[in-house]
Amino acid sequence: MTTYDGIILGAGHNALILQAYAGRAGLKVLCLERRDIAGGGLDTVEDPHHPGFLHNTHAFFHRAITQMAWYRDLDLERHGATYIEPELNVALLLKDGRSLQWWTDFERTHDSFAAMSEKDAATLKRWHDDFRPIVENILIPEAMTPPLPPDERRRLLERTPEGRLLLEVSALSPLEFVAREFEHPTIQAGLLFFNGLREVDLRVRGFGHHIAALLASTAKAQMTVGGARALAHALEAAVAESGGTVLTNAEPKRILVENDRAVGVETTDGAVHMARHFVASGLNPHQTFLDLLAPADLPGEWRSKVENFQYNVIAPLFALNLNLDSPPVYSAAEADPALSKPFMVILGLEHFEQYPEIVRHHEAGTIPPTVMWGACPTQFDPSQAPAGKHTAFMWEKLPYHLGGDPKQWDRVKDEHGQVMLDLWSEYAPGLRDQVIGSFTRSALDVERTFPNMREGDLLIGAFTNGQIGYNRPFAGAGHYRTHLPGLYLCGSCCHPGGNITGLPGYNAAQVVLSDLGIDADWAPAPIADRLAAFAARAA
Repeated sequence: MTTYDGIILGAGHNALILQAYAGRAGLKVLCLERRDIAGGGLDTVEDPHHPGFLHNTHAFFHRAITQMAWYRDLDLERHGATYIEPELNVALLLKDGRSLQWWTDFERTHDSFAAMSEKDAATLKRWHDDFRPIVENILIPEAMTPPLPPDERRRLLERTPEGRLLLEVSALSPLEFVAREFEHPTIQAGLLFFNGLREVDLRVRGFGHHIAALLASTAKAQMTVGGARALAHALEAAVAESGGTVLTNAEPKRILVENDRAVGVETTDGAVHMARHFVASGLNPHQTFLDLLAPADLPGEWRSKVENFQYNVIAPLFALNLNLDSPPVYSAAEADPALSKPFMVILGLEHFEQYPEIVRHHEAGTIPPTVMWGACPTQFDPSQAPAGKHTAFMWEKLPYHLGGDPKQWDRVKDEHGQVMLDLWSEYAPGLRDQVIGSFTRSALDVERTFPNMREGDLLIGAFTNGQIGYNRPFAGAGHYRTHLPGLYLCGSCCHPGGNITGLPGYNAAQVVLSDLGIDADWAPAPIADRLAAFAARAA
């Protein structure tokens, strides 16, 4: 038996961020990880059949990591997490050779929109300007602090013109917002694609502001030098520097409860680890509450909420990974040389009416016509392949329950990989001739590697069913606390949700340290205070 100040379940990036902050506050914290490596979705693997070819099989496009407070606070660049943010950040390539481009330079993005529609370019600029103060003064601060109850949030937002505009736009669905504000079908499709990356059902009201926020945000897609695992290694180094311990090959069996308080964790090998102050789970709600708590320690009301927790239907990703002699050469680059080195490339998307069809296929468990996106990382970081060689990948959203049975993916995944390669080759002729090796990865493979990503849901929970903000993962647990004193949540099932943001762990650290009466001089002011201050400045 060992005793620590705190124990964290799962060594994903959110858990490591919480652990590093707790260690810097003087706490002795243990993190238990079932796999033999830490980092969760920050996974960079070497192709076993082709040494030296590195593939980021889960997380690659990291958005605005270098702008995150935890990245600076934990000095992760010193620990080896260096980021690249390519100028031509995203290119949507059309079959007729045209393209829609997003640049780190807004004016170049505006010019690309104007080439398709002057009216839409003007609309882009208007929303970019009008929503910038909303992003900077409301949305970013909200994401970086524990959330407010919905009624209190609305009351504070209604005090400013910016808050009222946010509420008005939020009442729309992404489809409604884009259809109302933009006219060109390709521009509509491109904007909705970015919202789709956030895994929000485009038909659901309450998320129209996501589009406007993307238009106003300075945050662009980034990649880590050496692969996504470089960020995991940097976080591990920050944890070690803070005095924390990460124990791999240690699978939790049950959370120990005494006198109605979480006091430790037993692992499947029989080891018992006690916690003086807290146990925090970076796992999904089903694992935390149903698998690891004894039935007597979970009230019926909470059991019902956990059982009703929903995962994303359209979140699962299918991946085609290539080892190449040379990078993809897109035909569109003949007319526009900038397209010889785009970062994120979107293929197969022509108009926004494809989205309802994609959703219908997911709900039916069938494969839709291919719309995919990906990159050639080695064009920006040659260290991820042998000298002179390259890696590239494409991702596609495909249903987990293929034909009602996810195990069917084991039979058809390589066949579908060839379908994706066929489409890719239409835009990049000669690509097949450059392929040295390839492999595919289905949503079932994702779930096998990361059981917390149930049904292949990389965001660990839908944003429907009220599972947002103060009520994420569900009402009563939206502030990172649970029904048991000493038991907390810190993973992507919490506000503000999944993807590589680190914010659930960052926010959980604020709550845990506050409950322990430990001053966290790095923590931002409570969001209620910040919204009130913004209203006072605007008055």
